[in-house]
Amino acid sequence: MSTSTKAFGIDIGGTAMKAAVVDVASGELLSERFRFDTPQPATPQAMASVVAKLVTVANWSGPVGCTFPGIVRRGMIGSAVNLDPSWNDVDADALFSRACGNEVTMLNDADAAGLAEVRFGSQRARRGVVLLLTFGTGIGSALFLDGRLLPNTELGHIEMDGSDAEPSTSAAAKVRDGLDWEQWAARVDRYLLALERLLAPDLIVVGGGVSEEAEKWVGLLHTRAPIERALLGNNAGIVGAALAGAEGRAPA
Repeated sequence: MSTSTKAFGIDIGGTAMKAAVVDVASGELLSERFRFDTPQPATPQAMASVVAKLVTVANWSGPVGCTFPGIVRRGMIGSAVNLDPSWNDVDADALFSRACGNEVTMLNDADAAGLAEVRFGSQRARRGVVLLLTFGTGIGSALFLDGRLLPNTELGHIEMDGSDAEPSTSAAAKVRDGLDWEQWAARVDRYLLALERLLAPDLIVVGGGVSEEAEKWVGLLHTRAPIERALLGNNAGIVGAALAGAEGRAPA
C-alpha cells in the first residue's frame, strides 16, 4: 500500500478515457483532466496504448488506478459489453502496468464512482443500503451497505419487459431515440421501480455525464427512496480509480 497522498486515476468509458492526478486525502483533482477518445475497436492493446499516452501527457510516475466498464476480479476482466469481446479473461492489471511502466490497479467503473461518493460525497451515502447508478453509454451500478461495497453488481443488465434494461434506459438511449427529458425520465422511472422492488435502497445516487443536468430529470422520477445527484459529478470515476491505485488493491 502506498503512503503517498497522490495517485493517478483513469476512467475508461465507451466513448472516452479520462484521467487526472488526484489528492486521495481530499478527493480533489490536482491536475487538468486529460482526455482521449476510446479507440474503436476497443481492443486490449489499443486501449493499453491510450493508457500509456495518458500517463505520459500527465508526466506521471507512481500508483495508477483505472476503471473498466465491466466485471473486474483481481485485475481480470470478466465482461466488456460496451467495449470488445476480446477483453474477456484478460489480466488488465498486468497489461496496463506493462504499457505505462507504473503499477496499475483495475476496478469496475461504477464501483469506483461509488467509492468516491461514499468517501467524499454526501454523508447520507455512508449509512444503510445505498445504490449508485451511472447513466452514460451504458448503466453502471454500485451497491453499498453502511459504506461497504458489494462489487460488480452490473444492475444495468436486469431484465425489463423481457430484455436487458440498459439499451433502452441509458443516457445513450436518450440521444439515440431522440427522447426529451420527460420521455427518458419515464423509462428511468420504470427501471428504478424494478430495482426498488429487488433491493429496497435507502438512498439512490445518480451519476454519469447526464447527472450534470439532474435538475431537468430527477424531479420527474417517482421513487420511494430519496434521490441525490453524485456530488463529485463526472469526476467520481477518476477519484475512485485513484483511491484504488493509492491503496494498491481493488475491492474485488
